[in-house]
Amino acid sequence: MKSILIIEDQPQMRRNLLTILEMEGFRVIATGDGDSGIRIAQEELPDLILCDIMMPGVDGYHVLHTLRAHKPTAPIPFIFLTAKGEKSDFRTGMNLGADDYLAKPVARADLLTAIAARFDRERLSEESLRERLANTGFRPDFSSHAPLVQSLGLTEREAEVVLWVAQGKSNVDVATILGMSDKTVKKHLGNVFEKLGVESRTAATLRAIEALHPNRPTPG
Repeated sequence: MKSILIIEDQPQMRRNLLTILEMEGFRVIATGDGDSGIRIAQEELPDLILCDIMMPGVDGYHVLHTLRAHKPTAPIPFIFLTAKGEKSDFRTGMNLGADDYLAKPVARADLLTAIAARFDRERLSEESLRERLANTGFRPDFSSHAPLVQSLGLTEREAEVVLWVAQGKSNVDVATILGMSDKTVKKHLGNVFEKLGVESRTAATLRAIEALHPNRPTPG
């Protein structure tokens, strides 16, 4: 189940978004201010964030800037919500690294389309990587996670998680296989991103597959 964090200071708007997304089968976490939004994002590592721009105290721009500067939260798709709809706001948000921009009040269809587009982009990126590797005849050895510990400096548990991610398993699949929660899988992946200096599952997968090449020289 995909998780979505809503950061929106208007109670009615927050409730409307929460209801729509829960009815679509998402696990939804909602908060009304930027400070708690940052904290929750760093603790929960949601699959996507919907964030209002104009909020008292910490605004949406600060939330985005803070999360993009933190490796575990940097790759999380981030969609701005705003009542303004001005081009200057749009440019500012995109320059900071927002993935999309929706003007309030957000129509249900527009909201779900924007979210689906973000998740589809992630899925297609991973599928494209695996297709390119298959076309080159590259065949990594998935029989053991040990090379990921030895060559990438991961812990045993982090290496186990990445081994399954590199085979195309979702976070939910990995959680089931390894007997842990989806949240714990995300925590491990966040640590992996930090250690490898990457910002996405696809980049981490590529590093793992390189390390799992059966003819790769053993580090001296």
